[in-house]
Amino acid sequence: MTPITEIAEKLGLAPGDIIPYGADKAKIRLEVLQKFPPRGKLILVSAMTPTPAGEGKTTTVVGLGQALARFGESVCLALREPSLGPCFGMKGGATGGGLSRVLPVADINLHFTGDFHAITSAHNLLSAVLDNKIYRGDLAGVDPDKIFWRRVIDMNDRSLRNITAAAGGKSGSAGRETGFDITAASEIMAVLCLAENHADLKSRLEKILLALDRDGQPIVAKSLNCAGAMTALLKDALLPNLVQTSEGVPALVHGGPFANIAHGCNSVLATRMALALSDWTVTEAGFGFDLGAEKFYDIKCRGAGLDTAAVVLVATCRALKMHGGVSLEGLAASAPEAVKKGLPNLHKHVENIKQFREPPIVCLNRFEGDPAEEIEIVRSYCQNELRVPFAVADVFARGGKGGLELARLVVDQAEKTSQPFRPLYDWNEDVKTKIWKVAHNMYGAERIDYAETAERDLETIKKLGYQNLPVCIAKTQSSLTDDPAKIGRPEHFAVTVREILIAAGAGFLIPMTGKIMRMPGLPKSPLAEKIDYRDGRVVGME
Repeated sequence: MTPITEIAEKLGLAPGDIIPYGADKAKIRLEVLQKFPPRGKLILVSAMTPTPAGEGKTTTVVGLGQALARFGESVCLALREPSLGPCFGMKGGATGGGLSRVLPVADINLHFTGDFHAITSAHNLLSAVLDNKIYRGDLAGVDPDKIFWRRVIDMNDRSLRNITAAAGGKSGSAGRETGFDITAASEIMAVLCLAENHADLKSRLEKILLALDRDGQPIVAKSLNCAGAMTALLKDALLPNLVQTSEGVPALVHGGPFANIAHGCNSVLATRMALALSDWTVTEAGFGFDLGAEKFYDIKCRGAGLDTAAVVLVATCRALKMHGGVSLEGLAASAPEAVKKGLPNLHKHVENIKQFREPPIVCLNRFEGDPAEEIEIVRSYCQNELRVPFAVADVFARGGKGGLELARLVVDQAEKTSQPFRPLYDWNEDVKTKIWKVAHNMYGAERIDYAETAERDLETIKKLGYQNLPVCIAKTQSSLTDDPAKIGRPEHFAVTVREILIAAGAGFLIPMTGKIMRMPGLPKSPLAEKIDYRDGRVVGME
């Protein structure tokens, strides 16, 4: 790898602008944003509804960035940090693959610069202070049935989803039911990813809604006097991380919310920094366009004043075959008819991009063994039926060389005069209206069913004055519906909202749909069983 100081020089950064973490990683000081005005074009990479292993968005982002660099362009990537949960679970690492990855792979996938640990610690500090206040009798008026703040850990551990926390003490209260979420779903993760600076970070932390008292009044983090300590824990975590791709392209890897249970985008600070330090910023939004990309536009871009110059939608033959009815075990076999049956899912995501008034580019991420016949089916459908630009990307096997066709389409699209994106809804609309507009327009739902708990949550939201926040819908990534078993492009379905959580510090509401949970579990044969440390290096994480 190129020394990180030389990668920084590519972006015009001086030695004093970075804080090196060894020879291959660095933090970038926030003062850089005052030195460099934004100048770059923002390219979003999203995907169709994925298979459980993902369709290679990160690999495509890296390959596209490397291809743009081969044109002599100034490029910086903006990506999310991996969580240990998927790394040790089913999906594995999140640094791309083959000749299109961000380096150092093992470090980024494991502890990296400690950002996830800092977020976990800050979150659980708030949990500990809250329970200590209850124990000491300082929050005697708290309603034990209205304590919302849980704990987090950066691991897939279903046994921690529901626990009993013992309180006791002067308050005389018994144990209460609570639990753990995964760190990627922590509100503090979202706060860090949306914060503008350290002052904004602290202000958002203070607004976190923890509980209600017996009169229904909010108890927020500010009243516990620990937002300062939390900010101290997060002071370095707020700084974007600089690494490089396998071809030496600078990459900012910062923040890691999942898109199925959170807002699915890297930090606003990293995106702005990349736009200030390069002519082209390539970023991603988690899972399918219906999840991460919708939140990218309606929450991140709407709140931070960002916009895109082009949108790339990643498709794969294997995902199309899955939505055409082929089992996961049979995806490697040739099945042209199944590819055809799966195309409506791709079509829906193209329509979704256009609903934001953005012109899509479809990229087929090529896997080894993809039959030429299947590829041509997708090409013909995109060019003749959807009438959208189409490119095959072979960036896993060929790096930047395999992304040149895609890069040309992106440059061509980005250089055209484009209008600003159009949000799906106005933040000031009624909460049910916002949920409907997302579920109907993005998923294709014909009805929204609200459980009694969700209806009560709506009353609380209105009473506390949070009704003007955007919605960050938690939904399965495996289907356009809230049922992971419904593949393809389902029609005539309803979405069920079980409850609505208030993330006042992050600045959004979280409608929980279907059976989605904020703490995943490990599969029967987790990838942790294949990872090892041998001869001075981590193996099994490639």
